[in-house]
Amino acid sequence: MEFDALTLVLLALVIPASFLLSAAAGLGGSLILVPGLMLAIGTREGIAVAALLLACNNIAKVVVYRKTLPWAASALLAAAVIVGSALGATLMLHMPEAWVRYAVAIMLLLTLAGDFVAQGPVRRVWAVFLAFLSGSTSGFSGTSGPLKGVAIRSLQLERFYFVGAASLVSMVGDLTKALVFSQSGLITMSHFLLAGALVPVMAGCTLLGRKINREVGEKGYSVLFWTVMGGYLTRLMVA
Repeated sequence: MEFDALTLVLLALVIPASFLLSAAAGLGGSLILVPGLMLAIGTREGIAVAALLLACNNIAKVVVYRKTLPWAASALLAAAVIVGSALGATLMLHMPEAWVRYAVAIMLLLTLAGDFVAQGPVRRVWAVFLAFLSGSTSGFSGTSGPLKGVAIRSLQLERFYFVGAASLVSMVGDLTKALVFSQSGLITMSHFLLAGALVPVMAGCTLLGRKINREVGEKGYSVLFWTVMGGYLTRLMVA
């Protein structure tokens, strides 16, 4: 991969920022990374490389948040994301991305409206359904944040466990997409070398993001979470 000076500056800002936000909020990396890579290397390759980098970064997050990983609570969501991600990534080359953007925006608004209504088993079933949709739409557009965020929020976890769940679910989804994209030729050896070179950046940003998460408090984290959700919705509406 060869980049001009302006593109290199853009990536030098975008990549660490995406890793830092993802580690602090549990999600949100694709909000910054996917558009940046799409501008730098094109839509399809940008989505594919973002999946690889985010998968590697989520491995770092799982290691750092290993003491607050709600394995049992996240299992069904992770399984749903894997199935959805495989389906969405496989169909990415054939479906109009605009359809996905509108569907995700509508679904997010409906989910926010119904989030205070669904309780008990209904909430859990809804969360699994949203997790499947988040994986599917992530395969199309590289962005699963809105649906995934609300799906995990439905588990009603304390913020450290929320970030752990988001890291775990995101990791399996991004790994699934990266595998599909690698088999299709969208991810090459140069992309794997880039991911390897960024491991120290991932580690540093993840540790700093965890520190931010610890210091903002529950109210501050709630503001951070909904700011990320608003950012996703804004991106979908203006894309």
